[in-house]
Amino acid sequence: MDTGFGTALAPIPQTKKAAARIALVDLKDGTRTILSECFKQFGIESVVMSANAAERLKKEKFEACVVKLGPGAQAVMEAVRTSSSNSRLVLYGLGGSAQEAMRYSKYGINAIFQEPVERSAALKLVRATNMLVLHEFRRYVRIPVVTEVQVQGAKKFTATTLEVSSGGMSIKSAEEVGPGQAVEVSFALLTLPRIWVRANVTWRKPKHSFGVRFDNTDDRRRKLKEWIDAYLEN
Repeated sequence: MDTGFGTALAPIPQTKKAAARIALVDLKDGTRTILSECFKQFGIESVVMSANAAERLKKEKFEACVVKLGPGAQAVMEAVRTSSSNSRLVLYGLGGSAQEAMRYSKYGINAIFQEPVERSAALKLVRATNMLVLHEFRRYVRIPVVTEVQVQGAKKFTATTLEVSSGGMSIKSAEEVGPGQAVEVSFALLTLPRIWVRANVTWRKPKHSFGVRFDNTDDRRRKLKEWIDAYLEN
């Protein structure tokens, strides 16, 4: 009798429900497979889309989207950013150089998968950004976003952002800058109009990227902090 009672109360196995959904738009089979497996490791369900992607993204709720940079990408990004339910989703670009990505900077691309997609590199990027997709905002104070930034120091040049926080940002550029150098950065982010903030270079990776810390005495950085707070709340 004990056996029968124990069997009756045995837990029923349940399939783990995905914590978030990501739209994969017009991706090749091999690329789609790799990205789906990478996102699945973090409880993110992939939904494959093709010709009707823009229409679906206007109506269905998603936490993230991967779109190939090229013909058709603008229509998809426009649908995402003008959707009431998806305007704040994490937007990944696929392929394209930094210069090509700047064509879509007004849509606030968060990160870019390079082509051809390699599993290790893709997994590294997903691991770095999955908390943002899963809305684990309190643990993720840096927002990955790819947008144009003007840097004024010993000379003026244009670069691209990698991550932004209320205290500073990391920037992709091959320009020669060194730790301790004073600069002023200028950029815009989706609903945040262009701002200028004084900063100091804090680190540098040769021919790759560098980081700046905003000047605490520059009140203009408050606009960025307010934007980030609103971004995370939504």
